[in-house]
Formats: sequence, C-alpha cells, structure tokens
Amino acid sequence: MILNLIGRDEKLFSSDIATHEYELKEIISYSRFLVLGGAGSIGQAVTKEIFKRNPKKLHVVDISENNLVELVRDIRSSFGYINGDFQTFSLDIGSLEYDAFIKMDGQYDYVLNLSALKHVRSEKDPFTLMRMIDVNIFNTEKTMMQAVEKKVKKYFCVSTDKAANPVNMMGASKRIMEMFLMRRSNDLDISTARFANVAFSDGSLLYGFNQRIQKKQPIVAPKDIKRYFVTPQESGELCLMSCIFGENRDVFFPKLSEALHLISFADIAVRYLTQIGYDPYICSTEDEARKLVKDLPGQGKWPCLFTNSDTTGEKDFEEFFTDTETLDMSRYENLGVIKNEGVFDASLIAYFENEISRMRKKKAWVRKDIVDLFFKMLPDFGYKEMGKYLDSKM
Repeated sequence: MILNLIGRDEKLFSSDIATHEYELKEIISYSRFLVLGGAGSIGQAVTKEIFKRNPKKLHVVDISENNLVELVRDIRSSFGYINGDFQTFSLDIGSLEYDAFIKMDGQYDYVLNLSALKHVRSEKDPFTLMRMIDVNIFNTEKTMMQAVEKKVKKYFCVSTDKAANPVNMMGASKRIMEMFLMRRSNDLDISTARFANVAFSDGSLLYGFNQRIQKKQPIVAPKDIKRYFVTPQESGELCLMSCIFGENRDVFFPKLSEALHLISFADIAVRYLTQIGYDPYICSTEDEARKLVKDLPGQGKWPCLFTNSDTTGEKDFEEFFTDTETLDMSRYENLGVIKNEGVFDASLIAYFENEISRMRKKKAWVRKDIVDLFFKMLPDFGYKEMGKYLDSKM
C-alpha cells in the first residue's frame, strides 16, 4: 500500500538484506543493543528489525510512555517473544534518571540513537530551537561519551538528507551533530545514515492525511516540492545495516533514482484519496476547503488545497551527499556509503559548545543569536528567512 502511494513497485533494500541476512542474524543473536528514541517511527522500525533476529539483549528508551506501550503491543502481536532480555524504559535521555540507568547497567555492544527533533517547524521560536540543539547535538555528545566510558563496540546515530548542504536550522543542527560525531570517532567507532522522508511517520505531512480524513478536514499539500520517500521498514533496515556493517565514520544513504522515485506531496495526496475511495476536489482557498468538507465527502469527493511553498526552511531539492564527500557506490546494490576521514575543527566545535553554554546560563537568548552561530559553524549555510513558517498555514 505505502509503496504504491510513494510511486514505487519494489522495496529498496531487499537484495542487500537478503545477501547479508545470515550474517545479520548471527551478529544480532549474540549482541546487546540499546535503542534511544526507540518509540518514534524510525526507532520502532529499527527495534523491530533487531527484535525479529533474536538479540541477546534489547533495551529501548524513549520519552513517550504511550508510544512505548504501543511498541510493545505491536511487537508482541507481530513477533511474539525472544529468549533474550527485552525491556523498555520511559526516560528522558537528558535526565538524571537516564544517567542512573546507564550507570547501573550500560553494558551494550551497540547503541543506536534515533532521538531527534526532526521538524523544520520546530525552529520557529528561540526556545524550541534551543531544545532542538540540545536533543540533536548535546544529547548525542552525552550518549557518545557514556558509550566510550562503557566500552560500547559501536555507536550509531541517525542524521538526515537535510544535513547535506542544509537550508534550514534542523538540517544544520544535524550537520553540526555530524561534526561532533567525527570528533568522538577518535574514541569510539561510529556510523550514521542520511535518508529521505519516512512515509507516514508520526507527525509527517503524510501521517497528517490520515488525521485529516478521520477528523473530516481538508487535505493540504505543497504542489511544487518533490521529495524522496522510504517506508518505515526501509528506514529500519538502512539504520541496521549502517549500525552493523558500517566502518568507523561511514554514512549510509539509499541509492535513489530521481527519475523513478521523486514525487510531490500533492501527487501522493491524490493517490492516497483514490486508494480510500475519494476523488480529489481542488480548492483555491483555505476558507473554501473548510466549507466544502462538510458536504463533499458524501458525494465521494474530498476538498484539497494544493499550494506553492513559501515558508522558511523548505529545500528546493533533496540530496544525500555533497560534491566534496568521498563515496563508495560499489559495496552494496542499493546502499551508498560516504567515507569520512574524521576531519574536524576542534576549536570551532569548542566555540559552539561555549557559546551555547553561555546562552543557557544566562537563560536569555534570541533566535538571531543562534542563527548567527550556525552561520559561523557552517559558512556555506544556505538558510534564508522567509518571514513565514509552517504553523501559519492550514
């Protein structure tokens, strides 16, 4: 169902997974895993990929108690039980309780960090933006240092395609996070992954389509933006392959053909409505769409508003690597690998840490302070303030 909606006929990584399945099962069966942010859409997908291969130990941490409950229900209903130690913990990675949890045990072979603030809309105010920095960058640094102390074999952290030549603060925060990864890679084997939008992940626009139908509200989508999409299962497979097989500093990404896989949100909306039995009815204004949704569904039609993008942080095109990065495109059939040399500017990273610390100690900062700091960290940062954010649109 999801593949059809995003314009594909085949799963991306089936051949690579099949080629390495025996080795995956063998390694996972005697390994101990900690999944951070494991109740989000990508975290759940990764947890399932590990669980179904019978790990020796699988602990899942997430701040969302409700999502953890659903994860356990989903796993029990789909896969049943394993012989190993499977537990979930409702904890904030930045908390004292989490530190105590790691101190008491912390014995893991692999730590996978899927915790992130991923929305471009989260950068609209200085306070949520600071939390994005804390979650995406400093929680990553904290958990890496704990992994070093506990002699973890491998640390995996998810990045984003938006970290390649970023144009928004979210993508830039992940690019800066990658700098922190490179610094810590001298003490710990790390790998990461950049990938496209995860179709129907929690909070995504496609997830919102389901919500709009349930709440009898119009479908809204940009018509001028095309994106790559992976399914939730594919996101889990990509992260697992990078975690298990990635060499130190490797960044995995999906090989996607622009001709075959780029699709607009508006096109997906039309496919989605057709699949559930409605014809899209194109409206010209928000008011018209809100008014017509009262009667049109009874006629087998659903009001849609397809607009041009005019908000801060939207990238015209997607890319997984930059012109200056070294690629290995031959190791896997449908997975590319960016090879990093571990180059980083220690003084620049220290400056970033000190500036953020200074702002937080004052308990006072404005958005411009952070934007200017990001430009110092990333001289080629393609950020452009449009004066309008996603929350100001329907």
